[in-house]
Parts: sequence; C-alpha cells; structure tokens
Amino acid sequence: MTEKSNHLVRNLSLTAATMIVAGSMIGSGIYRKPATMAGQLLSPELLIIVWIAAGLITFIGALANAEVAGLFDSTGGQYIYFREMYGDFTAYLYGWSILAVIQTGSQAAIAYVFAEYLGYFFRMPEAPEAIKNFSIYMPFVGDIFPFAQFGIKLTAIVCILFLTGINYVGVFFGGIVQSIVTFVKIGSMILLSLVLLVFADGNIGNISSGFTINPEVSANFIAAIGLALAGAFWAYDGWNNVTFVSGEIKNPQTNVPKSLFYGTLIVIVLYVLMNIAYLYVLPIEEMKDSPLVAATAAEKFFGNIGANIIVISVIISTFGALNGSILSTARVQFAMAERKQFFSVLGKVHPKFKTPHISLLVQGIWSAVLVLSGSFDTITDYVIFAAWLFYMLGAFGVIVLRKKMPNKVRPYKIWGYPYTPMIFVVFSFLFLLNSIYSDTENAMMGVLLIVSGLPFYFYWKYSSKKSEE
Repeated sequence: MTEKSNHLVRNLSLTAATMIVAGSMIGSGIYRKPATMAGQLLSPELLIIVWIAAGLITFIGALANAEVAGLFDSTGGQYIYFREMYGDFTAYLYGWSILAVIQTGSQAAIAYVFAEYLGYFFRMPEAPEAIKNFSIYMPFVGDIFPFAQFGIKLTAIVCILFLTGINYVGVFFGGIVQSIVTFVKIGSMILLSLVLLVFADGNIGNISSGFTINPEVSANFIAAIGLALAGAFWAYDGWNNVTFVSGEIKNPQTNVPKSLFYGTLIVIVLYVLMNIAYLYVLPIEEMKDSPLVAATAAEKFFGNIGANIIVISVIISTFGALNGSILSTARVQFAMAERKQFFSVLGKVHPKFKTPHISLLVQGIWSAVLVLSGSFDTITDYVIFAAWLFYMLGAFGVIVLRKKMPNKVRPYKIWGYPYTPMIFVVFSFLFLLNSIYSDTENAMMGVLLIVSGLPFYFYWKYSSKKSEE
C-alpha cells in the first residue's frame, strides 16, 4: 500500500461537522434521562436549572476544546491534544479509555435506547429462564446480568453492527447520513416542543411549584444534584466527537472550533425547550414514572398516533447519534496505531473506501459486548465518570498549551481565560468526587475499564525500547 493510499480524505464540510457535534449530542439522553432526573430532583424548577447549568458548563468545556482544536488538524482529536499537553502516557490512557468505555459505552447506551423505543412497536424476545438470571460478579462493581432484557440488547447490537458497516464503506456516505438524520431530528424536536406548548391541554403550573424542595431531596441535596447533573451531562455528551475526524474536515483549524460553538448552542436551546414542553404536559410526579417520556407526553394529549410519531422521531434521533459516534470515534484508535501506541493493524486504511476499517470493526464488536454489561442508566453512569475525568484534563490542558506554545497561532481563543477553563476544571473535580461518593459502583466500573489498558501501555513502551536498541 502506498503512502497516499493510507491517508484519510478531507470530505466533511462545516455543515457536516456541525451536524456531527449536534447529532452526536442529541441521541438517547433527552428522551430517556428527564424521567430519571425528575425522580432524583422532584422539583420542576430544579430540573430546568440543572439542564441549563449542565448546558453552560458543557459549553465552557466545548469552548476550551475549540481553542485546542484550532491548534491541530490531525485525525484523532483529543488523543492528539493530550499528547501535546501531557505526553504519551496520558494520551494513551485517554485513547484506551475511548475504546474501553467512553465512546463504546456511549454507543452501547444509545443503541439500548434505540432498541427500547423500537420495542414500542415490536415485541422483543426474552432469553430462556435458564440463562436469564445468569450473572458475572466483578469486584467493586457487583453482579452483571448479560442476558437480562435480552431482546432489547440483541436489537441494540444489530443496530451497532449495521451502522459500523455503513461507516466501513466511506466517511462521505456516513457524513451524508449524519447530516440528513440530524436535520430531521432537530426539526422533530422543535415541532414536538411547539405543538405541546401551543396545542396541548397542559398546565403552566407544572413548570413551577413555588420552588418547594421535597424533604427526600433536601436531606441529600448535593448528592441529588450531582446524580441529576450526571444525567444531563450524558444527554449533552458527544460534543467532542467532531475533533476525532479533524483530519477529514475541510479547513479544520477554522471549521472545527466553529462547529463546536454552533453545535453546542443549538443543543442547549433545544434541550431546555424540550424539558419545558415535557413539564407543561406532565407534572413532575408523573414525569418521573415515564421512562419513555416523549412518547408519554405525546400519547397523553394526541393519542396513539401522536405517540407513534414521537417514537419514530426518537428512533431516528438515536440512530443518528449512534452513527455520529461510530463515524468519529474509530479515528482515535487509528491515530494511536499510526503513532505506534496501539495495535498496528488498527492504523490501516481500506484501499478502496479510505476508512479505518479495522478500527471500526474492533470498536463495533466491543460496543456490542458493552451492551450486555448493564441497563441504560448503569452504562451511562460509568461512561460519564470516565468521560469527565478527561474533560477536566482537557480544559486544564488549555493552560498547559498556553505555556508550552505561547507563540503558536490560535484561530480561536477561549473567552475569559484563564478563569473560564479553571471554573470548568474545579467543577469537574467536584463532580467526580460526588460521583465516587454517591454512585460508587458505576464510578469504579469506569475506573476499572480505564486502568485495564495499563499492561498494554507498558508492553508497547518496552517493545519500542527494545526495537531502538
């Protein structure tokens, strides 16, 4: 294979990049997490505040990432950034975590919700009783039941493998799919919100309870806020996916920061609007008992036809988010392999399709395995813990790079430096501490998956030293 044939092609426009940001964020979270968060907070005002706060914090993280993205244009995104910030060890640990838990776990959770909503139309098969209760015990984590809700998990796995196949045959095709699906789901979210707010027989009183805080919540206020933030962060997660495909975006040092800015703002506005619409038609007590909250809200006032339309839009939304994640994430392992920090076979580019095909296949298979590891909420909680550990390091890395590369041209500089990145770093640290305290088992699952890559790191370091002797 010639050097030219082993290069990825710059086929993605600013629009496609923005749709990767927004499309990767808008997936399962906004249709699944509001019910969980309503049960944790039991207050409509707190629910809206948490969504806004999580959005603003995410926006600061995205702006910090945008500054760094303007410095580099290589495929691999934050893996490349961490390498410049902190060196090989942190970069490797991040790249390993992307494959082991952060993005593959995210894909598993998104596919899980896709399958749940598909189950609104089709009866899912169950595993035989003989294996349904089979469990695997993991230290610090507890029992895992891989065959529980087997029909949903099987459907999720099929969806992951199907979209892996689509992206196997070309980033341009995957980018077109992403743009079309994202435009459709943004339009459907706006339409749903406006129809519920304008035409539904809702109650504006559902949105305000006089700021009364339930005694159950006030007794564990910090923990409740932390758990609800974790849910909101899950819904906002995925904004950094576009950095993974920087090497395939036209004019990346300008378009990647722009796409992060536009995409994140779009999603914040949509999420707050959606939650206000949910609350308008569903009191907080009813909302917490409605895991498929969008379908419940539509069905309550528009009957089965309205619910069916919403379910279809959720299926499209999760399908698009999953595609965006699969399209972008495989490029991290590709970048690691190119720099001899991972299995070399993952650095191969398909001679015809110009995609990192082996990396895509490995990612798809492991995502399918993670589907079996737990329920939607379990998977998302250990993914978010792992992701925010590196988001914290990434924001601090803005300060590191300002010191290491003071004269390098920055197409975009974060507003309010150094205070804004430091606010993000401090908040991230407190959020992680609260997660360890209030959600210990899932935090430990995230830690175990991260450190499981250490033996491979030391093996590659040892091998590279031997080859240099």
